[in-house]
Amino acid sequence: MRSILFIAFKLLTERKRQALVSTAGVAIGVAAFIAMSSVMNGFQIYFIKQAVDINAHITLKIEESDDPDRILRAAYGEDIVADVLGSKPKDLKDKIIGYKHYIDKYEKDERVVGIAPHLTGQAIINYGTKDKTANLIGIEPDLERRASVVDDYIELGNLDKIVTDRNSIIIGKLLARDLGIKEPGKKVTLVSPSGGIYTLKVVDFFNSGITSLDQSRVYINLRTLQAILDKPNQVNELIIKVKDVNQAESLAGEMTDDTGYFAESWQRAFSNFLQIFKMQNWITYMMVFAILIVSAFGIFNIMMMTVLEKKRDIAILKAIGYEDGEITRIFVFQGLLVGLIGALLGCLLGYLIEVWLASLRFDIVGIIRASGFVLDRRPRYFVLGFIFAMIFAFFASFYPSWRASRLFPVDIFRSSV
Repeated sequence: MRSILFIAFKLLTERKRQALVSTAGVAIGVAAFIAMSSVMNGFQIYFIKQAVDINAHITLKIEESDDPDRILRAAYGEDIVADVLGSKPKDLKDKIIGYKHYIDKYEKDERVVGIAPHLTGQAIINYGTKDKTANLIGIEPDLERRASVVDDYIELGNLDKIVTDRNSIIIGKLLARDLGIKEPGKKVTLVSPSGGIYTLKVVDFFNSGITSLDQSRVYINLRTLQAILDKPNQVNELIIKVKDVNQAESLAGEMTDDTGYFAESWQRAFSNFLQIFKMQNWITYMMVFAILIVSAFGIFNIMMMTVLEKKRDIAILKAIGYEDGEITRIFVFQGLLVGLIGALLGCLLGYLIEVWLASLRFDIVGIIRASGFVLDRRPRYFVLGFIFAMIFAFFASFYPSWRASRLFPVDIFRSSV
């Protein structure tokens, strides 16, 4: 084995320039895989964690649907084909009847961590000369804490103030910025959909890092919002936090069948984003694999050139007793050696790129807000990059190695006479 490794190393070093180019190609491919995976998955994991934790694992609510054929199908069966003109959506009451019963019931479910009622609505908030629309969410802080991690995103930790002072609100950080509110204690005017005008005090800011939420969300005491919207003792959503987020989809199906209301899991609520993330991952991995394939062709080229130029040496090795398998291993080891060095250098380069990206500080304002790249720096990307490089190197060197093992010493000596 030592002689095989020595010969492989000797043949490889005779073509230093080509070997360096191929090694650099593998290193760049591995580094690109590590850096791109870290950036893409970091962003996706951050968004999903923020969105899922802030909203809910499951939301039980009224399903809004426009089904113009519903009356005809009820009368004439499901197979009827009709074109209904002038249909109006079904008049549904925007409330969950008997919601306290569902809270008591699902709190006893071992799969559920917490459940909390919401009353949602929209209003216009006025401060000075500025008006902004806002999504109001009426909550009970004690129950809300068990069903979400809202406390983590309240800047000053004043969530309980909406209980002690029912005329207080917590508004999104970007909404406050748009209104010109820089510190708590300011009083704003809220105009309800029915035209009612209410004066409320801002006691804290909600800062999740997700732009769409921070631009519109307002937390308010549930009883206060029920009075503003003239919906006494009503809620129109129940949010549920479960122990295993991967079971949210199946549990949502059970709740839909059990309650008759629409239970929407986080996977369904964010299905559009999840599809986009999946496409991003495919594009990223295709680009990286393209780089690795190019580097694999570099290894293949070195091996083939070595086999063609070293026919006489191969014939001598076979003449002195080297078997076909040993000849194959000599050239496969060359390819694996290029892959090994390239993969190690790629891991080092990938780590340095991650450190550099993590040190950058700039404001990202888009779907999410962050001060720099959000990286996922798990070791798995280094392991996967290393494994991919070695697999590509093996397959790139296998065919030239097989060709070398099939050479016949007699034919080579005759042709060289």
